[in-house]
Amino acid sequence: MLTVIVPASSANIGSGFDSFGVALSLYNKYQLLGLLPPKRYDIDTVGEGGKGLASPESNLLIRSYEAAMKRFDVPLVGLKLRSYNAIPLARGLGSSASAVVGGVMLANVIGKINLPKEKLLPIMVELEGHPDNVVPSCIGGFVISSWDGKDVKFVQLPPFREKVKVVVAVPDVTVDTKQAREVLPQNVSLQDAVFNLSRAALFAASWMTGKLENLPWSMEDKLHQPYRAKLFPGGEEILERVKSAPGCLGAAISGSGPSVLAFVKGNPTRTAKEMCSVFTEKGLRSRFFVLDVDQEGARIKTSETNISMEADKCPALS
Repeated sequence: MLTVIVPASSANIGSGFDSFGVALSLYNKYQLLGLLPPKRYDIDTVGEGGKGLASPESNLLIRSYEAAMKRFDVPLVGLKLRSYNAIPLARGLGSSASAVVGGVMLANVIGKINLPKEKLLPIMVELEGHPDNVVPSCIGGFVISSWDGKDVKFVQLPPFREKVKVVVAVPDVTVDTKQAREVLPQNVSLQDAVFNLSRAALFAASWMTGKLENLPWSMEDKLHQPYRAKLFPGGEEILERVKSAPGCLGAAISGSGPSVLAFVKGNPTRTAKEMCSVFTEKGLRSRFFVLDVDQEGARIKTSETNISMEADKCPALS
């Protein structure tokens, strides 16, 4: 029995557009139950996504697995899988990145590629399109990453010195990632570029040195949040409201939205209720998660139970 465990992630984190990302203690678990003949898949999804992910053609985990097997020139075998999905879909919490990371890590084990997970990052980023979700999902922690289309460079920042929780409010509405990209301007002013550069640098330095009082200011943004906040009800109000909540160290749209993330020192419930109240005022149901920063990233859990093999021959394992 083999299970790939992949954490959720939040990207951008305000000023760090397409470069900042943090892994969160909310997980999708992909359990390998058996091997099947090539191109045959038996997928049972429990939780988020449900039957909508049963088709291999629509399942990013399978597409990523196949792409990795092809990239490393390993004979393809089919899979019998059960997915336990806790990461909400299309809510800005890295559900697609989780599937990409999980699929590539499955290929790494099944195909006996046996690379350390850091070496798998280039194909993961290529499949996802940008590094800010897949790198923290794979590596864990708060990560600053850069990709030039071929190579991935990243730095994992140390954990907070103080106890800080991550509160995520998730409204009952989705934001299409393609639309969230299309609303962004193709050109920005020098003033806005300097605004974001100064705040992104301040954020990284403040995280490293424990100067948490700088986070609310350093998480401000002019490159993506003003445009994406208009894509979901409450988006334009929630960031200002949440920043004034007791103990809140700063808030940002999670990924491309509609979820909103806040770092909280002290009681996280008050911040969570304030976040959800904004959505309630807009007529939206919502839920919240109180999470930690996951420092480990994606990992594989095995048991002594043998994997059943229905395929007549599995050359990838021979």
